[in-house]
Amino acid sequence: MTDSAEGLRERRRAETTRTLIRAARRFTAEHGLAGFTLEELCSEAEVSRRTFFNYFASKDDAVLGIPLERSDAAAIARFLAGASDDPGISPNLLTDLALLAEERWRALDIAPDTVQDLFRAVEKEPRLLARMIELGFEGEQFDARLIEQRENLLPGDLRAQVAAQVIGALVRSATGEFLKPGNAESFTRIFERRIGAARDLFATQTALMGTPE
Repeated sequence: MTDSAEGLRERRRAETTRTLIRAARRFTAEHGLAGFTLEELCSEAEVSRRTFFNYFASKDDAVLGIPLERSDAAAIARFLAGASDDPGISPNLLTDLALLAEERWRALDIAPDTVQDLFRAVEKEPRLLARMIELGFEGEQFDARLIEQRENLLPGDLRAQVAAQVIGALVRSATGEFLKPGNAESFTRIFERRIGAARDLFATQTALMGTPE
């Protein structure tokens, strides 16, 4: 397949993904998940039921914008390639992890209108909030494994877990500010301000020397 044909396929897939997400959020906000059928959703998006399951595992995942096929493969490859040749943890690890988070964010459909529909959908179906929290935890575990791979760490290395948790917490905090009514700043600017604050904070801290047992 040529680059142009591959690019066209990716654009079409991205557009179909956005269409399904928006329709699923709107329908759920108006009727609840049980208030519409998958056939009605597919008809609205002008796709077949079979096509839907090529994109999402369920109506829940369509509402939350969780596609069946990961869309961050290129970003992950760049992250994995960024390891330092020097021994020890790469000094740019947290920066590269933050860039990975930003690229993932840009791939989401977070336009103001569809965000409002997402809020309304979660209000209608509170169990979606639990699913969002679960996905956040799963994402941190996934990123911890990426860090282990990139930095040649043993499975379960606490440094990988902490790095993923730090960036995950900053993403959640930035998302909360971005979604506040009246906010006019981009997510990237809000997020990078927090990254800067974290970097300044860590640079001022002394090592914990331990406490008497």
